[in-house]
Amino acid sequence: MTTDRLESLMTFHPFTRLNKLLESVQPGGGNTPLALSVGEPQFAPPAEVARIIQDQAALWGKYPLATGTEAFRKAVAAWLARRFKLPAGMIDPEKHVVPVAGTREALFHIALSAVPEMDSGPEASGERLIVLMPNPFYHVYAGAAAAAGAEPYFLDATAETGFLPDIDSVPEAILMRTCLAYLCSPANPQGAVARLEDLKQWLALARRYGFVLASDECYSEIYRGPAPHGALEAARDLGGSLDKLIVFHSLSKRSSGAGLRSGFVAGDARLMQRQVQLINFGGVATPYPILAAATQLWQDEVHVERYRALYQENFELAQQILGPVFGEVRAAGGFFLWLDVGDGEAAAQALWAEAAIKVLPGGYMARADANGVNPGAAYIRVALVLEPELMAPALKRMAPILARVAAKHRSLSATRRGVV
Repeated sequence: MTTDRLESLMTFHPFTRLNKLLESVQPGGGNTPLALSVGEPQFAPPAEVARIIQDQAALWGKYPLATGTEAFRKAVAAWLARRFKLPAGMIDPEKHVVPVAGTREALFHIALSAVPEMDSGPEASGERLIVLMPNPFYHVYAGAAAAAGAEPYFLDATAETGFLPDIDSVPEAILMRTCLAYLCSPANPQGAVARLEDLKQWLALARRYGFVLASDECYSEIYRGPAPHGALEAARDLGGSLDKLIVFHSLSKRSSGAGLRSGFVAGDARLMQRQVQLINFGGVATPYPILAAATQLWQDEVHVERYRALYQENFELAQQILGPVFGEVRAAGGFFLWLDVGDGEAAAQALWAEAAIKVLPGGYMARADANGVNPGAAYIRVALVLEPELMAPALKRMAPILARVAAKHRSLSATRRGVV
């Protein structure tokens, strides 16, 4: 029996499902259509980006090295040391940092790197190796696991678990087969932030059972309270070794630079070497003009603080407008609302049909358990990525529709329970 891995990837793609859901629904309400379904910041990127790229235009004619430039690697290593309070020398820019063309590709590559050929061990008896991931999850995690021939193992991240995966819930038999674990903090879509103790527990477990911990920290610079911890801090506190650890950071959210397709991976020197090999065989090395702009962005925090303040303003607007319906809606990190509307698909259809606003049903970011329960089915994800003066009217368009959908669901639930 053979498996079509490409076909299986499509089952993990939420936006393909969203397009199918809305294909026969016309955007209504006489409004300009808005896409709040995608985490694509709409704030203007820093002005110096265009200037630097133009100044470096002569370098468009050169094939870039997968390892990037020394200036970029040093800027990243210095930023990591400042941001996560790392001791001098813990991050060697020559061994521990590799630029990537956006972290989506790198998150996909790590599964190809970490999942070995299944010719011995437990897989020989028909059991595939396992990739752990939160549920709900960024679709690339599951797609990468499928492409690498591993079995995705979903850890429900619900209100009961603080919207983060419960590490203590993983059976030892599963840990014995695990080769990779994806962890995302701040979480996409819920915005929950992991404690440093949680990160240390995950890293210690990875080393005990021999799997790679892939810490997706792309939203780490967008937060409302204290700065989120990172997995490199866990490595620092566990002795400073980067063994079995790789972290992912990007300019897409932090610097409103999604179109730059620029980020980096840092961690275990062996994993960095393998990342370079994958880029050389089937990836995209970051062009030198982009690296020059990225080098500057990693050295500047002023623009990051400005964007962070805009996201905080959007969350305050959401609290004012949607709080009367849903209670507390502000997340600790990231820029998504994760709203329990009772039926995510029904809410998405109603918002598109009546307000011309596109959001993502939460169930499309999650998988049902053995009992058919999908932990995201009741939710929608709303990306607060517009300028506040545009975000406020959009939220006002949404509020009465979501209130009606949520009230209808509560009424139906009460009826099913026999509550008068």
